[in-house]
Amino acid sequence: MSAIYETLRQEPYTAIKLIEGPDDVCAAFPSDQPSHCENASVYRKDREILQQVGLKPGLQLSWQAICDQVARQVKPHDIATLCSDCIWQPFGLCEEGVAHIRESGSLRELPEAR
Repeated sequence: MSAIYETLRQEPYTAIKLIEGPDDVCAAFPSDQPSHCENASVYRKDREILQQVGLKPGLQLSWQAICDQVARQVKPHDIATLCSDCIWQPFGLCEEGVAHIRESGSLRELPEAR
């Protein structure tokens, strides 16, 4: 997941195809752990987030265009509703990410691993 993130951060004009169902991030999920990518809640969240952002599956556009759309359509507090049943939501990382995209139009640099 970090490799995908860094590619998008460093090359924001990378073409992205929006799909329904498991994607390249899911493909990187560790095989020794149960995957959640096929859960109905993931499909629901994907649909709701795409609707909030104003995009549809099947579209292909640059990562930068997606960030621009997120900056226009999503507010940090929207994450609490859109992702209310996500185990990561209470940590606030997505709210911070949306705030950063709204402010800078890009992904923030990841801290170096120690």
